Formats: sequence, C-alpha cells, structure tokens
Amino acid sequence: MGTASDITSGDESRGSTQPESSLEQKGDADAKYTVTAVDGGDLVEPEDPDQSHGFVQLFRRRNRPRDLDAIATVRSVFDDPALARHYYPQPGYENLHRFDPSHRWTYREERSVRRKTDWKIFLWILVMFFALNIDRGNLGNAVADNLLDDININTNDYNNAQNMYRIGFLISEIPSQMIGKWLGPDRWIPVQIILWSFASGGQFFMHNRAGFFACRFFIGLFMGGFIPDAILYLSYFYKKGEMPIRLALFWFVDSISGVIASFIAYGVLHMRGVAGREGWRWLFLIEALISFVIGVLSFLFLVPGPSQTKTWWNPSGYFSEREEKIIVNRVLRDDPSKGDMHNRQPLTLPMLWRSLKDYDLWPVYIIGMLFEIPTAPPKTYLTLSLKALKFNTFEVTLLGIPVTVFASINLLWITYLTERFHEISIIGVFSQLWTLPLLIAQYRLGESLSRHPWSEYALSFVLLGWPSMHAAHVGWCSRLSNAVRTRAVSAALYNITIQLSGIASSNIYRDDDKPLYTRGNGQLIAINVATVVAYVLAKAYYAWRNARKRAVWDSMSSEEKSRYLEENEALGNKRLDFRFDS
Repeated sequence: MGTASDITSGDESRGSTQPESSLEQKGDADAKYTVTAVDGGDLVEPEDPDQSHGFVQLFRRRNRPRDLDAIATVRSVFDDPALARHYYPQPGYENLHRFDPSHRWTYREERSVRRKTDWKIFLWILVMFFALNIDRGNLGNAVADNLLDDININTNDYNNAQNMYRIGFLISEIPSQMIGKWLGPDRWIPVQIILWSFASGGQFFMHNRAGFFACRFFIGLFMGGFIPDAILYLSYFYKKGEMPIRLALFWFVDSISGVIASFIAYGVLHMRGVAGREGWRWLFLIEALISFVIGVLSFLFLVPGPSQTKTWWNPSGYFSEREEKIIVNRVLRDDPSKGDMHNRQPLTLPMLWRSLKDYDLWPVYIIGMLFEIPTAPPKTYLTLSLKALKFNTFEVTLLGIPVTVFASINLLWITYLTERFHEISIIGVFSQLWTLPLLIAQYRLGESLSRHPWSEYALSFVLLGWPSMHAAHVGWCSRLSNAVRTRAVSAALYNITIQLSGIASSNIYRDDDKPLYTRGNGQLIAINVATVVAYVLAKAYYAWRNARKRAVWDSMSSEEKSRYLEENEALGNKRLDFRFDS
C-alpha cells in the first residue's frame, strides 16, 4: 500500500509506486486513448459485495484504514491494459482535463474532498428541496384551516385536485429532464423553483374549484423535473455507494420541511381575518415568497460540475485543481459510464426511446407504482381524520409533527441497511411487512378505534412512520442504468411511477366509504401483499440476469472481451460486463 510520500500534487512526477501512464486524445469525435506501463500494485481492492451480506455484518465495524495517509485509489477497469481504453470518457466530457488513470490520493484527502462537496454542493441541494416541499406539502395545513369549506369543495374535489397536481408532474417529468440535460441542471433548476413559487403564490387568490385545480396543476407542472434533475446533478460529484444515504437525507429534508412548515402554519394560520383574508391564503403566499428567494439564490450557488466551479462572485472556485482531479477520478473509477456524455449534451429522441424501453429497469418501476400506496391514503387523510376525531385546527397541525419526525428517522436507517447489506429487494419486503399488520388492524378495528381518538392516532403514528424505501429506489435506478442517458431518464420515469401511484391511491378513500373507509383499507391490504410479491420477483429476476451474463463473460478470453467492448460500447446495462444490484 502506498503512502502520502508517494503522492505529489499538480503535474509533478509521482513516486516509484505510481503507474506511468499517458492519455492521448485526438481532436475528432473518434478520439481514442492509450495507456502504457500500467502498474496497479498500490491500488486498493474494491469491496466485494458478496462478503457483506448477512445480518451479522450489521454488528461488525467496517474496515477502515489505520493510516489515513495511505493511498485510497480503488482498482478499476482503468487499470486493465487490455480493456481500459473501452471505458475512457468521451472527448466532449467536461472534466476530461482532470481525468488521469494514474492519479492517486489518500484516504485523508478523499474524506476531506467528500466533506467539502457535502458543504459546497449537497447542502444547497437540500435547501432547494426544502423549497419544493414547503410549496407542495402545505396543502394539508391549509385543509386544517377549513380550506375545503371556504372555497365550497368536498373531499372528492380534494382528491381530484391532488390528481391535477400529479398530472402536471407526469406531463413535465421527461420534457423537463430533457431541458435540464440540454441547459444543465445548474441553469434549469433555479428557473423551475421560481416558476412553481409563482404558481404556489397564486393559491392566495383562488375562490372556487376551478382555481384550486388550476393552481395545483401548474405547481405540479413546474415541479415535475426538479427531483430527477437534482439526482442527476448529484451523480456528477458522488460515487454510487454514496448516493443512497444522501438521497435519504434528501427525503429527510422532505420530512423536516413538513415539521418546519407545520410550525410556520401554526403561526400564520392565526392571521385569519387579516385584510379580510383566511389564514390559509397567507400561508400559501408566505411560503411561496420563501421559495422565490431560494430560486433566485440558486443561480448563484449552483455550478455546472466538479471542474467548473469558478463564478464572478467566487473566482477561485469551490475546489483546488487536485481536489477536482480526486472528485473526477474517484467518480469515474466507481462508474465509468458517467463520462459518456457531457453536462450540456441534450438527450436525442433515439436516446430517449432506448432508455424508455430498457426493460431491465421495469421491475423498479413496477415497485415504484405499488410500494407507497398502502400508506398514501392514510397519510393524505391524516388531517381530515384528526379533525373528524374532534381535534381542533391547531392540535391537528401539531399532531402531524411527531409522525413526520418518526418517518424521517426510519427513512434514514432503512436506507443505511440497504447499503450495509447490499440488499434492496429483501429489505423492501421488510418495509412492507411493517405496514401489513397495521393495515389489518385498521381494517378490523376501525369502528372501535374511532371511539378512542388517541388510539386511532397511535395506530396512524406507527403506520405513517413506516421505513420508506424511496431513497433506496432512486439510488437503485441510478445503479441499474450504466449510461448517462438512461440515468437521466430513469430518475424521471421512476418519479412518474410515483405520481401514477399517487393518482391510484387518491381514489381509494372515497366519499361514500367514509368515515371508516373499510372498503379502501381492504384494497390497501391487497396492494401491500402484491408489493411484497413484486420485491421477491425483482430479486429473482436480477439474480437470473446476472447469472446469465456472468456465464458468458467469464468464458471469454481477454482478446474476446476487448473485441466485445469495442463493438458494444453503447449497450449500457445490456453489456455482459455489467452486473445488476438487487
């Protein structure tokens, strides 16, 4: 293992343990690269996922380097002289000038760069996500302030308004993602935030069902591409294994923003009567102003990529040259496919079509349409249910906070488990088994629970606090893609399945089934069981696909592998050298 003494910065010569390599590029689209004298004796062997399975691993401390100044560069395909050239980034890749297969860095440097990236890049992504969630999640607080009665609508209208929001989402998901891939997420995301802040603020002026529907539709339309754009943007800076826990924090902010929004609502809803307006109108307006400010500031804080961080207000940039090289090379060593497009390169229609018909991601999309439905109607109707149990407006607002905090904590630990065990499907089964007995209890005991408000609240607390697999699923899509084009589209398609799921779930609790929603709860139990089956089938499918690929790939000679990669560079996750996580 090499040490810090083997490493020099900039273009200085490296120690004797470093591989001597050269990277040559032609100036045309057919540029090829050559590597000479590869010596990877100082590299760290990648972790073998098969050695990390089993619950006993949960109680074992991860192997951490005793020497933080030892070389942390992980062995990758770039260190195979016969195959490396097939994995090099394309000539237009924006970070090509920082790509160097011979580059080495220490654990201390990698930790420092990762933390710096968290503070400089990831933190503002969380701020923007906060802006998204206070504008899309404030409806429940508004309903607690008698919005339905004030604009003369019923619960079915409320359901349909939620569907209008989701239809807006569905319409804009892929077009927005294509615009973001063309302009760059750093330019397009701030525009989206400003647009939806105007739509959200427009709810201040609505007076009837038509205005309510229109506002919710345009909020969804302008929000549609934000999450896929943000996920694609983060993939420029982080390795695959670092994404799920950050995505868990992504949705943790979703929950925490709900808590903050509840406290804001508690104060703002007391403004009922100010200027002759209801409190919920002021709530929509004030939270829209918060989002607008965040959108404007996002033009300043978002940068195009790891090696493009210099701005007029920060001419030195976020990272030094060495830090840029560490980010770029660690990300590409982890996933070489991230170099197959540059960050301002649009998706063409043929590329979009290839990604849409990628059947190897369909199991995740099917799960995406199912896994949230068992808890979605109870969550949507929590406010109305608590009011039916005779809690007042401000009690309802405050009672939603513990549920939100509990769910956010469970989201973090279950996402951690998926990475700890390298298991997604099996842990997904566990998450569904959490909700199943609670749904059965709600189905069987609905009438008796309705006579005991705190018992009903306790059951809802545990049910709605279930450990969601949402963050793990988004990271799963990224891992299964093995191409920037598919990675960009898969996040949008997965988000579409979430909206389809929402449309389906919003029609389960109907006006003629209230107040116990016995029929609806029976349907939720059936969907819960179906989701368990979907996870099991996904696990079996990916195991079968990997076994077939491995059998063919392992039977090839080095020359055959090189020829195969030469002829099939653009196959993405269909390539025989790619393995599916499950």
